[in-house]
Amino acid sequence: MFPVHDVDAFLLLALSLASKRRPAELTEIVAAGDLIQDAVCSELDLSEAFYRLSVHGLICGAEGGYALTPDAQEIMKGQPKKAGAHERVAAIKVKLTAYSPKGEHPPVTVSVEQLAAAVSAHQAAKSSAGRNLFVPKPKPAETDPRRKPLPSRRR
Repeated sequence: MFPVHDVDAFLLLALSLASKRRPAELTEIVAAGDLIQDAVCSELDLSEAFYRLSVHGLICGAEGGYALTPDAQEIMKGQPKKAGAHERVAAIKVKLTAYSPKGEHPPVTVSVEQLAAAVSAHQAAKSSAGRNLFVPKPKPAETDPRRKPLPSRRR
């Protein structure tokens, strides 16, 4: 296959985290990368990784964002739950070396300037008390009809 770099596996991991429900924007991908390893890769490395992974059919542009293709989702399956970021990146890298692309795919080009703007937007959002890009999923209200409320305490 193609030469696999650490940033390729890191980008797949960040993109899988950021695009769970819908295609992810660049700022969300940068935020996911920051969440994974507390540091963001250089913009040039990320730009090259976007191009490399899209040409090999692992990343596609969709609905104003970026998403994993079905081949990339297969690579991401079976990740160890309790492993750290370095172990996950290593496991993804092993699967990437065994992957062989099928057919030709359109390249996704992300410029260094776009990535720099996304990094600066993430840093600004991180330092402000504004909206968090990774908000925990709200818990549903408990509506179990079998459960009775506790009686009130009498004084």
